[in-house]
Amino acid sequence: MSNQSRIDNIHAEALTKAAEQAIRAIPPVWPLTATVAVNPFLGQSGESLSQTAERLGRIAGISLAMPRSWYAEKIAEGSITDADLLAALTASKASGTPDLEGLKSAAKTVSKPAERVPTVADLALQQTGQDWPRLISDRVGAFCGGYFDEGQALWAAPKDKGLYSAWRAFATHDLTPEIAGLKGFGALVADLPETAEGAIERVALRLGIGSDPGTYFHQLLLTLGGWAQYARHNLWNAELAGRTDLCLRDLLAVRLVFEEALYLQTAIKIGDAWKVSLAAHRAPIVPGPELVIDGLLQSAAEYAAQRRLSSQLLQRKDTATIVPLNARPSVQAAFCIDVRSEVFRRALETTDTSVETLGFAGFFGLGAAHRSFGSDVVERRLPVLLNPGVFTCSQVEDDGQSENLKRFTARAARAWGRFKLAAVSSFAFVEAMGPVYGAKLLKDSLGLKKSKQAPEPAPSFATAVGLDDRINMAETVLRAMSLTERFARIVLLAGHGANVVNNPFASALHCGACGGYSGEVNARLLAGLLNDADVRKGLIGRGITVPEDTLFLAGLHDTTTDAVILYSEDAAVERHQKELAQLKQLLATAGRLSRLERAQRLPGATGQTVENRSRDWAEIRPEWALAGCQAFIAAPRNRTNALSLEGRAFLHDYVWRNDQEFKVLELILTAPVVVASWISLQYYGSAVAPSLFGSGNKLLHNIVGGIGVFEGNGGLMRAGLPWQSVHDGEKLMHEPLRLSVMIEAPCEAMTDILRRHPGVRELFDNGWLHLFSLDDQGNMAWRYGGDLKWQKVEVEKADKPARRAAG
Repeated sequence: MSNQSRIDNIHAEALTKAAEQAIRAIPPVWPLTATVAVNPFLGQSGESLSQTAERLGRIAGISLAMPRSWYAEKIAEGSITDADLLAALTASKASGTPDLEGLKSAAKTVSKPAERVPTVADLALQQTGQDWPRLISDRVGAFCGGYFDEGQALWAAPKDKGLYSAWRAFATHDLTPEIAGLKGFGALVADLPETAEGAIERVALRLGIGSDPGTYFHQLLLTLGGWAQYARHNLWNAELAGRTDLCLRDLLAVRLVFEEALYLQTAIKIGDAWKVSLAAHRAPIVPGPELVIDGLLQSAAEYAAQRRLSSQLLQRKDTATIVPLNARPSVQAAFCIDVRSEVFRRALETTDTSVETLGFAGFFGLGAAHRSFGSDVVERRLPVLLNPGVFTCSQVEDDGQSENLKRFTARAARAWGRFKLAAVSSFAFVEAMGPVYGAKLLKDSLGLKKSKQAPEPAPSFATAVGLDDRINMAETVLRAMSLTERFARIVLLAGHGANVVNNPFASALHCGACGGYSGEVNARLLAGLLNDADVRKGLIGRGITVPEDTLFLAGLHDTTTDAVILYSEDAAVERHQKELAQLKQLLATAGRLSRLERAQRLPGATGQTVENRSRDWAEIRPEWALAGCQAFIAAPRNRTNALSLEGRAFLHDYVWRNDQEFKVLELILTAPVVVASWISLQYYGSAVAPSLFGSGNKLLHNIVGGIGVFEGNGGLMRAGLPWQSVHDGEKLMHEPLRLSVMIEAPCEAMTDILRRHPGVRELFDNGWLHLFSLDDQGNMAWRYGGDLKWQKVEVEKADKPARRAAG
């Protein structure tokens, strides 16, 4: 092999590595049918927030902190105290940090906006006045909308070949770039190498990138918006299944080809400026003084929130309302750890002091790949971090005619929908059928239409699952729930979902632990498992005795209306009619109390109108979902039951003394905590950087490909939360704070788990999450300081009254 060949191979390997790093820096986004919260900084978990702010400021021109005025207002009103600012300064590892007065003075200034390094398209825009970045967005969007389509497009792109090959076929016939002034684009595409790798290498050579693009590849993928994130989702799912997917690599090649075409056309004018851009991309990622200040102010805001929660835990009232440990609760009700459940759980406990509630991940430990009755679609009802452990389906005992009829009806409905939208028939359809839809439109406008959908048949295991396996599943779930004794006569297992209309983001209101679906399938499956007589006999040998008169009952908490559906038809309830009637009354009362509390935060709502929002097709804020989440608490319920946490905390029941070898603790730290971090950081990103990590204005959304939304009628697919999900029109309803994780468990046990799970550890070491150990009274005792070390928490016995800062 010649020296030149060796050099070429080294360059090719370096470019491949750089492309892979850029791909891993992009967060995935799931389609609208199963929206789940995603940490937008997933690819930067190995960096600190300030380092990531420097990176994203360079390549996207955004800030990852609130405006300085936001912090200054909190300092002035006393919400952020001098003690909070000093704590942030003491914990800072950045060089050149100011003193207390310097930090307070800096908070009163306006931070310098981040300067985005221009791409070739940006430089060409500056020279020619032609909006090339927009043209690229439109053409990539037009192609991706067809290529990734999941049934909406009338003319979908062929998927029998890879994305890069499909795009080349599309682009050689797309005249728009040349009409817009990009001369010879079709010929350039036709002359491209056959592979995406070859295209990347060729463009790198022509642009003088060599083997070191720095942050340039990452920037180009960000300019593709939600399309890059959806391609990353395809790679995520492929790798879970032990495969790979090359769509995102191909998209990088596509984006580079546009850069190449523009560079060839404008090189004489932008050549020197491009060299400056490339040098900026290769510079070390070191936060400047402005970002250090922003990071300190953000940390101080989080110290303030932790101080307030610590004070609440110290001052909580006597927990006499908790069911005595030697008494049998009248009802035990297990809800998802979702922050919305905190409001309902507290209301239910207030309604009857003999009721005991529990918090557990909403998929109830049964990671199911589920096929609904009459459907060919397999739904992954489990956290997206995991692979399904069981396969389930909804079915009835008949000759199959009912299921075939439902399948036929669904296909007919889809065909009718496509006919209404088709190019040839759509205008004639509106002309002929428009008046018929008048009554329907009136009902929808007035929110008078009510759902008449019958519940699905009870789910069951689609394939035979042996008795030992079912006993193992039951034992694992009960121990993880800390529910191994004192069983009530009725144990309610309540999944959750949201019943809304005219909302593309409806699945985002469902259960994140259930993969963006509602949680009734998992709840019904577990109830059936725990009601099985053979399973209960087997549990006795595992040290868990479920009383013969205990009934496990599945339910679904509608978080928009705070109504709870009970699936009593799944179980033999004849002996529990009295308790069932009492439970329904308790749930109805708790629902009214919850609606009254939630109405205080929903704009224009009252306790009587909250539930109507789910039927209002014009309602852009049917509920606040997880907005406001700040803390994750894993401890016995009696640590928090007397506190009003205002729907801001994920609550997971956990008793560490019952946890053999800390297996449950390991599960909590590696699954629910990680899922909660995705939720928290998605809301954080959508609040502080909505232009990059939000999906924009709901009023301008149009669905594309059945998988995402345009803001307007084209361009890039948007990813993240709509602005209306975090803002009420006047102020932010989500206070952007990194999640504080509080676990009542020994520090040594948590240290050992972090040591064995470096991916989880780096979330805490790099400050994306805060970790605290609670003592045996449920108070914050130790703070994780990084590098597997802990610091004693000094807390005041009472939270001092807020004082207005001098000056």
